Amino acid sequence: MVLALDGLRVIDADTHLTEAHDLWTSRAPAKYADRVPRVQEIDGRPMWVVDGCELGFAGGGGVIDRDGGKGRAAEALFEWTQDQIHLGAFDIQARMEVMDDSGVYAQVCFPNSIGLGGQGISDIVKDPELRLLCVQIYNDAMAEVQADSGRRLLPMPVLPAWDVDAAVAEAERVAALDLRGVNMTSDPQDLGAPDLASRAWDPLWEVCADLQLPVHFHIGASLTTMTYFGTYPWASQDEDTKLAIGGTLLFIGNARVVTNIILSGMLDRHPTLKMVSVESGVGWIPFILEALDYEMSENAPKQLAQMSMLPSEYFRRNLYATFWFEKTNVPALIASVGEDNVLFETDFPHPTCLYPKPLDTVAEKMSTLTPEVQRKILGENAAKLYRL
Repeated sequence: MVLALDGLRVIDADTHLTEAHDLWTSRAPAKYADRVPRVQEIDGRPMWVVDGCELGFAGGGGVIDRDGGKGRAAEALFEWTQDQIHLGAFDIQARMEVMDDSGVYAQVCFPNSIGLGGQGISDIVKDPELRLLCVQIYNDAMAEVQADSGRRLLPMPVLPAWDVDAAVAEAERVAALDLRGVNMTSDPQDLGAPDLASRAWDPLWEVCADLQLPVHFHIGASLTTMTYFGTYPWASQDEDTKLAIGGTLLFIGNARVVTNIILSGMLDRHPTLKMVSVESGVGWIPFILEALDYEMSENAPKQLAQMSMLPSEYFRRNLYATFWFEKTNVPALIASVGEDNVLFETDFPHPTCLYPKPLDTVAEKMSTLTPEVQRKILGENAAKLYRL
């Protein structure tokens, strides 16, 4: 099967960069050099440590080994070090070589060690000044990655979600660094801030809309959702099956984020605000939107009447989701979600990634779409969203 790729720059809207061991220590002011995140060996394992607390295993952050083979997730995620993982997981030049070989022009990148929405580091560091410094150093490093790659890598900076004013200031700062969006935890209330339905967050939405910074909600991007992840499987399941169950239900977990966003009123107050449900797939979206319209009409008709459009209609105007593995009735699925609202992803180098030939992997199912729709999903929608 042949995709309609002539002249198209394929954009991969969800990948991950494993944090370099010296990311913080090489950039920190001297007085914080021994407090920012760094790697040290504890009980024979490399561990991220910040301000005397363990942040987690300093692993490779993926399942693609140094020779390009795909490993068992339960082993690779919890045992592989950076000496075992593919160089493209953390080395920028090696990553671009992977992209060239895969037929991908640009990739949007999300973190590993600090939490998928930055929630891990935001929770464990208690000193407010140090916590903000850790976030800003990470974002500065990501701006360097984007610049060094010639905007082929587009890392999403994390926000200091424990404080609305700090989040607004950081969004303005990263926009000035030319970063093309922000990465937000879905549950800032875990960190002591209001939840995202609160109008307290309106200054952030205003800034993100005005500066054309799409707001990203990756699956598993909060302390709450990762707690759910650990409780989804029944205890008697084996470890590999537990990962499969957790991964499947993390996709559906973003339905919680999308429905709360739509019903919060933020999209009426900020009609140009763009948001992305990352690594969530798209198959659940038509059902959830139809259910949301029905549930509001049955259970909250007064509130529904106060909305400027049906809940389902906000998705088409303001929201995006990412597509990579689904194959059932793809034309109807894309038509239902909206051909302008779907982005392509590979999830490199995570367990469910399309590797080594992602475009070959999706060619048969995407060949059922018109060339115009193929091009939108594979690159044009993302190019417009990220101003490429």
